[in-house]
Amino acid sequence: MHQDVQDLRNFYYRSTLGRAAQTAVRNEVLTLWPEAKGQTVLGFGFAVPLLRPYLAESRRVIGLMPAPQGVMPWPAGMANVAVLSEETVWPVDTGMVDKLIVMHGLEVSERASDLLDECFRVLGPGGKALFIVPHRSGLWARSDATPFGFGRPYSQSQLEAQLRRHSFLPERHVHTLYQPPSHRRFWRKTAPFWERMGRSMSMIVSGGVLMVEVSKRVQAPNDPGERVRRGPGLKVLEGLAVPKPETAYRNGH
Repeated sequence: MHQDVQDLRNFYYRSTLGRAAQTAVRNEVLTLWPEAKGQTVLGFGFAVPLLRPYLAESRRVIGLMPAPQGVMPWPAGMANVAVLSEETVWPVDTGMVDKLIVMHGLEVSERASDLLDECFRVLGPGGKALFIVPHRSGLWARSDATPFGFGRPYSQSQLEAQLRRHSFLPERHVHTLYQPPSHRRFWRKTAPFWERMGRSMSMIVSGGVLMVEVSKRVQAPNDPGERVRRGPGLKVLEGLAVPKPETAYRNGH
């Protein structure tokens, strides 16, 4: 079930916890994708907090927001790039997207398979997609005080298996949001410490958010290909008389 766009906006732009979450997730996105010069960048769900760094140099930035969630103008003070869209029928041409970010879209969708098909359709050859979901073992998936407490949380193996079934090839994964999902002042002041500690102990401690980067896998045709019938070959001696045996010449002449 999708959250309302007003609740998402209030969390990410009007709460200390939401701004901290936005910063932590966006920093990881920028580590994976430091630039998108001349490219088309699309965000689906409520991914607009992560798109701002690409506004300056990208060829185009689009923020698609699903109809059950609602839409808000974005970015503030600039030309609007946010668009209300059906969840599985996007107003985007096939293969036109270079970078796709899905956040608060997949885990809350009731038609996840159709949604992934649409993601595959719009992504161009050589394009990359980044799926950001609540981590099943993290604290954030257990708290309804944040948007990551809604919908279906994923383990890394579950998410990657689902993406592979839709012809995506997982390439890199990142965990983030090791800080507790609390509005209390102590946790907010110490948030950078928990993020640093979590990254250094990622084999032991689970982050609240899982990010998986994928590429679009174009499958080879399953049929054996067109059969080519070979001709009989060159007959270099065709039309020449077969020589008679030497004895026939002796007897007849």
